Amino acid sequence: MSAVVEARGAALEAIERHVPQLVSDRVASRITNGDATLWGEAAESEASVRLGWTQAVSVSRPLVDEISELRAQLHERGVDRIVLCGMGGSSLAPEVITRTSGVPLVVLDSTDPDQVASAVDQHIERTAVVVSSKSGSTVETDSQKRAFETAFRASGIDPTERIIIVTDPGSPLHQASDEAGYRVFTADPTVGGRYSALTAFGLVPSGLAGVDLDALLDEADAASITLAVDVDENPGLRLGAAIAGTEPRRDKLVIVADGTHIVGLGDWVEQLVAESTGKEGTGVLPVVAGVDAPELSSGAADVQVLRHVASRAETREVRDNEIEVSGSLGALLMTWEYATAVAGRLLGINPFDQPDVESAKIAARGLLDHRPEPVAPAVIDGGIAVTGPDALVAGTTSVADAVARLRDAVPADGYIAVQAYLDRLAHPELEVIRHALAEQSGRPVTFGWGPRFLHSTGQYHKGGPAHGVFLQIVGTPASDREIEGRPFTFGELIAAQAAGDARVLADHGRPVLTLTVADDAIAALIAAIV
Repeated sequence: MSAVVEARGAALEAIERHVPQLVSDRVASRITNGDATLWGEAAESEASVRLGWTQAVSVSRPLVDEISELRAQLHERGVDRIVLCGMGGSSLAPEVITRTSGVPLVVLDSTDPDQVASAVDQHIERTAVVVSSKSGSTVETDSQKRAFETAFRASGIDPTERIIIVTDPGSPLHQASDEAGYRVFTADPTVGGRYSALTAFGLVPSGLAGVDLDALLDEADAASITLAVDVDENPGLRLGAAIAGTEPRRDKLVIVADGTHIVGLGDWVEQLVAESTGKEGTGVLPVVAGVDAPELSSGAADVQVLRHVASRAETREVRDNEIEVSGSLGALLMTWEYATAVAGRLLGINPFDQPDVESAKIAARGLLDHRPEPVAPAVIDGGIAVTGPDALVAGTTSVADAVARLRDAVPADGYIAVQAYLDRLAHPELEVIRHALAEQSGRPVTFGWGPRFLHSTGQYHKGGPAHGVFLQIVGTPASDREIEGRPFTFGELIAAQAAGDARVLADHGRPVLTLTVADDAIAALIAAIV
């Protein structure tokens, strides 16, 4: 079954304006056939090696039996807890696949020492770990792998019997893992990380956790037939036009899910769309929100609301100026990938590169190599240290005052990004800040957990329109954790990642307010903002 895309208002006008031309230009069939010329001459080199996702279903079919056999072998040895170490597309796709299927998967996509400890220090005797990294050099994933190797050895377990590697063929991780004797699954190198949901990156951890991979691939396969055809009803063309073709531009895409059939899809869409389109001063900013989000009734001219619904009920009318998308998970994964590629064509950008992602990584590595003296806070309010540019913190006397200044700095067409460098499993209550700031400011607010958002919306923050303001919430872990073979700890790594990103954002002229908070002051922080 293919996805269904319906719209009213500005989104419908965008569909009617752009889809006939997209059909005439044979965009859908050309994407399917790997035509790298669709996004202009500058993008052709990158696009020529990044369109393998259109054939992911057929390429991935042989993996299903191999994954099933490995799952059975692990179960025979009493191993029934699967942990995934990965960042960005390597973790977000398996997370939505397993949550929607209702099977347990522990996702470690953080360098917070407390979150690392909760994944590594529990049930190690029945744990297997999937380490996923396309490049094979991701510092977070390498550090997580080292933590598990240490834990397995301490428990008398050979890490090569419990750690499974997913990476691109020929990557540094592939070569080192082969030499060490690890089980390795190689993924299609012509698929970028954020388009890799239906490759080994999405399927290996999901299948080992217990997902019915054949059913997922069947859903995607059925949808692919419709997505490849140049017709007005093509849901990939319709969705791409709706999110990127409105005039004037509605470039804040508020994503709401009914929560009844697909769990967590918004987070996966967020990284796919933000990282693919947020560059060259343009882009679509996804805002993952709840059904009561202030953005839904703000009436802002630059906000486009999109709802994921279980089915398209003929008796229910799509709300004005909204988009409704329905379909199975496999169908939606394929549809969003096509739609994002179409959006890139309409925006005139290359949807397959991420030119600004590396800058934060370089800054973090620089801070680890040459650690500067810590910046003195402008004020300490109830155990919360406030730092930032003078415009935000000079003369401030409280957290509430500093946050109010940041809120007042939002341009009329801008947004607020909350970035929480804490254990996301231990502090879900922090997400109430998103709702409060949206209500207070009347502007869209995103919420990202650091450092995982660096592999997602981090590209948009630096490469997209320069109208964002940023609230960093940096934790003080209960205890730190060494990383075997590295001259830094997890606590030092996540601190450098936060400071490095703040530095790069500031260099791009983006206002950044940093609040450093201990666990026992989080309630006070929420009270100061909410």
